[in-house]
Amino acid sequence: MTEESASLNFIEQLVADDLAAGFPSEKLRFRFPPEPNGYLHIGHAASICLNFGLGEQHQAPVNLRFDDTNPAKEEQEYVDAIKRDIQWLGFQWATECYSSDYFQQLYDWAIQLIKEGKAYVDEQSAEAMAEQKGTPTTPGVAGPHRDRSVEENLELFERMKAGEFEQGSYVLRAKIDMASPNMLMRDPILYRIVKKAHHRTGTDWVIYPMYDWTHGESDYIEQISHSLCTLEFKPHRELYDWFLDQIYDPSLLRPKQREFARRNLSYTVMSKRKLLELVQTNTVTGWDDPRMPTISGLRRRGYTPESIRHFSELSGISKRDSVTDVSLLEYCIREDLNKTATRVMGVLDPVKLVITNYPAGKTEILEAENNPEDPNSGTHELPFSGELYIEREDFKEDAGNKFFRLTLGNEVRLKSAYIIKGESFVKDAEGNITEIHCTADLDSKSGSGTEASTRKVKGTLHWVSIQHAIKAEVREYDRLFLEEAPDSHEDKNFMEFVNPDSLKVIQEAYLEPFLKEANVGDKFQFQRLGYFTVDKDSTAEKLVFNKTVGLRDSWAKQNPAPSPTTSSSQSKPVNIGGGTEQGQRSALNEIQKIAKKYTNLSGDKLAAARADIARLAEEVSYEELEPLFQTATKKVGTRIGAMITLGVLLNKGQARNPEIETFIAAGLADEDEQLKAESSNAQSQ
Repeated sequence: MTEESASLNFIEQLVADDLAAGFPSEKLRFRFPPEPNGYLHIGHAASICLNFGLGEQHQAPVNLRFDDTNPAKEEQEYVDAIKRDIQWLGFQWATECYSSDYFQQLYDWAIQLIKEGKAYVDEQSAEAMAEQKGTPTTPGVAGPHRDRSVEENLELFERMKAGEFEQGSYVLRAKIDMASPNMLMRDPILYRIVKKAHHRTGTDWVIYPMYDWTHGESDYIEQISHSLCTLEFKPHRELYDWFLDQIYDPSLLRPKQREFARRNLSYTVMSKRKLLELVQTNTVTGWDDPRMPTISGLRRRGYTPESIRHFSELSGISKRDSVTDVSLLEYCIREDLNKTATRVMGVLDPVKLVITNYPAGKTEILEAENNPEDPNSGTHELPFSGELYIEREDFKEDAGNKFFRLTLGNEVRLKSAYIIKGESFVKDAEGNITEIHCTADLDSKSGSGTEASTRKVKGTLHWVSIQHAIKAEVREYDRLFLEEAPDSHEDKNFMEFVNPDSLKVIQEAYLEPFLKEANVGDKFQFQRLGYFTVDKDSTAEKLVFNKTVGLRDSWAKQNPAPSPTTSSSQSKPVNIGGGTEQGQRSALNEIQKIAKKYTNLSGDKLAAARADIARLAEEVSYEELEPLFQTATKKVGTRIGAMITLGVLLNKGQARNPEIETFIAAGLADEDEQLKAESSNAQSQ
């Protein structure tokens, strides 16, 4: 296997193999085929990125086709939202198509099937037809109308089209094989009567083709080379091919259906029906509620196209259904915004702080760095005065020696300003602290070049000048569901797991005045708090910010990864220098020693070092390894050693968890090629 092929997912490899076997590259054509019955969600992003990504790789056209065959559930609003989301993600389709464009052709082909004795009209109840189909282990039986004459079927089907029958009273069925081991081949329905106006064809039609009949034939009409579907359509592939067999012209390209796993995300639901229920019950404010997994909801929350595309890349395309932890998605937006978001200061739970030795009435303008990750991002002005707001939790009356924020007699630095010391405080009648009094070292201003400015103190606080602060509303979001898989319980409704505290609204947050001119969609890092985005509800009089994500994964601490429970995921006891525990520590220490020099090695020495780490990894437990996931970015060798060790543990059966996924994702995103390679190896285990 070449290095290039090793980096391809199995769908990309399938296309590459077809090209290698002689398939003409100019005939490659892909499509993304949503049904316009809801908004796109993060699961759809996988298919969007896959299909449009293949188009970009091969300079091949990608159609956007709306499979609009159910007028009872489809709306123009959804069509518009889908187009907007795809373009926002950075993709552009070659041709905009609709299955409704093909209604006449599909009808003509249905007439052809009837004339060939391959379709018939059936007026039985749905229950009767289901009973006649049998079970997966018992064959079906023919219904009483299966052998109607061609003439009678043509007449009834024409009357169905003319609207003579009530909705649900007649269907057209394909005549295939009632004994087929594939239940879908047991005379599936081709057409049903739906007396609803269609969002594009109005009332021109009262019979509508079923998805299975429409989908493959639409691919054929558009000459799609590779029809990529999610795994639930794998049993449908036989039917897809049978339908194509009936109308296929050898002079034209025949589409090929292949399936990949649907993307599921923890702590949410991905069914459009269930998402619609959340909207209709006012559990959320709409399809674009920032708690929703919809692309429009993620966009409103502050996610970027780059972060979602990166998430799709890291999640990969697989052949087996799995659940991706939402922490990986949060990691991707953190990584993106860390590079691009302007740093500002805002106080969400304010308490007044007075600097008693700062000249009364004085204001000075400090300089604040916009983004330390971007040397070209510049600076902005930051007003400072003797009366400030700080976060209430940043001061404690009684604090232990591990509290490195403000206390009486303790020094901290105000970000971009002075070192201050707590002197006293004022309480109200209820015992709440209303005011904190401090003194400042007026020679310690950040960046002033004085000796005092270089003094080190353990804590740094964010703040805003009361006189200059602007007031804003801040919406903090938590996960919409408390259960990791809310729709996996047979005996409970997913709505029972809705998080009642998924939204916290702070009506009076105080922000530095630099934000006064912020526009809808602008993104900022509120220092020490997280990333925030200006919401569309903002007005000229009142800014509204959505919290996109915190600076770190707070759920990892609330829900620590479970210890391995199977013997296959645990290390074998070893006895080096007296006992298993000591042996594990020694193995890990030895790995760290080798790893420190790893990036300086090459050739045989590099291969030997990797082999030594892999051998020692057999003696390391996950609990021992996990702390190394927090290794500083600059210590690349140690991170490589940890990644090699993790790959060994995963190969032995170690269960994946959010910490593992995040560590692998960070490695894949790193600039070091060796770390990337080991991360890719760990991901594939």
